[in-house]
Amino acid sequence: MKRPLHLVLTTAQQLLLDAADVVAVRGEDASGCFGILGGHADLITVLVPSVLRMSGGAQLHVACRGAVRGDSIEKLETAVRAARAEQLNEERRARVEQMQLHTRTLRTLVRYLHPATRHVES
Repeated sequence: MKRPLHLVLTTAQQLLLDAADVVAVRGEDASGCFGILGGHADLITVLVPSVLRMSGGAQLHVACRGAVRGDSIEKLETAVRAARAEQLNEERRARVEQMQLHTRTLRTLVRYLHPATRHVES
């Protein structure tokens, strides 16, 4: 018989789930999907926005920035798609800001190294 897991799911604001009878948990990180059963070796990973699946059954603690509970897989997957899209948008904005900062830094260095040369700001 499989040993049950004690699953604790928390966000910074609240305890979302405390279930002592979880048999299996399925999650997803940057390397892909994985499963955890009772007796699994210790594991630390960063979950991507995904649906964390468990089936009724040591301990498993999941800490996350945000979480949504639900029984409808379709609604949860829709929420995950929206979270992934927002994450991609945030990463794109961060890359643009990084490139702008990099460009301003290079312009400042050029002005400092060549003070006699006048550069037009765009």
